[in-house]
Amino acid sequence: MRLLQLGDSALPVGAFSFSNGLESAVQAKVVRDAGGLEAFVRVAARASATTDGIALLEAFRAARDGDRPRVALADREAFGRKLNEEMRVMSVRMGRKLAEVAVKIAEAPGVEAWLGEIRRGETPGTYPVAQALASEALGLDEASAFAAHQYGVAAMMVNASMRLMRIGHMDAQAILRRVGDEAAAAYDEVRGRSLADMASFSPMVDVLAAAHVRASVRLFMN
Repeated sequence: MRLLQLGDSALPVGAFSFSNGLESAVQAKVVRDAGGLEAFVRVAARASATTDGIALLEAFRAARDGDRPRVALADREAFGRKLNEEMRVMSVRMGRKLAEVAVKIAEAPGVEAWLGEIRRGETPGTYPVAQALASEALGLDEASAFAAHQYGVAAMMVNASMRLMRIGHMDAQAILRRVGDEAAAAYDEVRGRSLADMASFSPMVDVLAAAHVRASVRLFMN
């Protein structure tokens, strides 16, 4: 139940305000149909696994060991991998909101201390680190935390697609299931990597995200 609550799209962290670059992709006709949407979501999920996903695992292990400097390093590295302003804004806004939610719903002194560091401007407060700290505080294991993160990336974009393009609920859910099925393999691939290994190559996604900053018509914040 705790994992379901953490991965629920209804969790009040502001995910509904962001499309993770999908809005620009639809406007530029890079994504035109269900097949294009699935490919775009798959690329984004892959990029997230090899960057934010690694930061999440590092922060989770650091929180478990009570290593605060290591948590802060994972947070800075996750923030530093965001190539454009809107992606940075998305990550820190959702990260701070999730930390506030976690402190409200659970005994989470580690999250509360980290939230204090965010408010004092001592750490960025990225979403994957917030997910790691909240998951550890709720007694979840790191594989579950990683799965919730990957699900959140895909669900955000699939949910946004319902407001951006013609696609049925059934098709959207089928895409979410197929992309979600890849989370376990992604975890096996990255769980042995370090912060120095964080990298992705998705130039189209990055270019579209950058173009969104100056878009005249915007439904989402990125």
